[in-house]
Amino acid sequence: MYKFVIQGGTKLSGKVEVSGAKNASLALMPAALLAPGKFKIDNTPDLADVLTMSKLMETLGAKISLSGRLQTIDTKGVSNFEAPYELVKKMRASIYVLGPLLARYGYAKVSMPGGCAWGPRPVNLHLEGMEKLGAEVTLDSGYIVARSKKLTGAKINFDVSSVGATGNVMMAAVLAKGTTVIGNAALEPEIVALGDFLVKMGARIDGLGTSTLTIEGVDELVPCDFRNIPDRIEAGTFLVAGAMAGGTIEVLNCEPKHMSSLISRLEEAGAVLSVSKESVTIQAPDAIRPVDVSTSPYPGFPTDMQAQWIALMARSSGSAVITETIYYDRFKHVPELVRLGANVEVKENVAIVKGVEALKGAKVMSTDLRASASLILAGLVAEGTTEVLRVYHMDRGYEHIEKKLRGLGAEIERVQSDEF
Repeated sequence: MYKFVIQGGTKLSGKVEVSGAKNASLALMPAALLAPGKFKIDNTPDLADVLTMSKLMETLGAKISLSGRLQTIDTKGVSNFEAPYELVKKMRASIYVLGPLLARYGYAKVSMPGGCAWGPRPVNLHLEGMEKLGAEVTLDSGYIVARSKKLTGAKINFDVSSVGATGNVMMAAVLAKGTTVIGNAALEPEIVALGDFLVKMGARIDGLGTSTLTIEGVDELVPCDFRNIPDRIEAGTFLVAGAMAGGTIEVLNCEPKHMSSLISRLEEAGAVLSVSKESVTIQAPDAIRPVDVSTSPYPGFPTDMQAQWIALMARSSGSAVITETIYYDRFKHVPELVRLGANVEVKENVAIVKGVEALKGAKVMSTDLRASASLILAGLVAEGTTEVLRVYHMDRGYEHIEKKLRGLGAEIERVQSDEF
């Protein structure tokens, strides 16, 4: 067990490079199950979640290695079609193996997924999508069991926009017989990246980046090389760090168009931003202005930046209202921010944040990935010492975060901890 020990109050400045997108990687990797052979995926982040997905795919018979940022996946040896509870319980994205296994092999047995401890995120949209493609889906002792001799194209319209269900049904449909039309498809960049990857493998997909995807099934796909997109949430987290604790920070290897909603809100908050093709530079405001946000599917304000935004607004010069419309109970970070001196009141799916003159260092505990980020951001500007426990949550989605922050001047160390 490790914790982060942060000495707050240091102004951040300099350049920081963003890693490849976690959520895109977790879709690209299982997509490789759709064809036998060797894939090379560049700009792959070295994260706990990527390691978990690697172990899961290795239990299926794939061979996976990561050298620097180049990941190699060899799927020729895949012969097992069961994703066990021991691995799936660690990460909800494990359900992404369902569609590829079912499409290529006609059978998949996947444990019900786990992951972050907050909120119900049901898998019913995934299962309904597979059933509409012609699969027989049953639940057996905590496992999803899906069978089909040959999937058949269908019209599928999601009641709510779901990134996971869109990706899973896409991967199943590319080898189905006939045409599949997915309505209310997710627009997220990670879904577009997955679609681009599948097209490079030989899939026929129209409408990427729109809410309607049309997929013409093909008989087979082939391995390919691909470059992963940058992680927009990591980039956004560094931009918020710049607004809170800058200085001037230049965030490199990012895709600004993926962060347009966040960038506009940061400008409303008083930060000065300069956007180029693959970087964003932020200059901190003299005073942070309060800005209300409401989370929504892409291209709206991302739910994965909600916790970080509350940390920013905790140091604003007024009151801000943050409304969570994606996961109503995603506020487990709030009591820990309050321990640092933040003034936040939660009513159902709304957080009312009143800015304070100063935060005070304290011992806090992260409860999930983005909660960890918010606590680190708050610790960077808090007076005195902040200890953030359970940093394994952070390691799921941020690559070497403490090293990157130290490169900007932060006083943050990873130390062993006997506290859970």
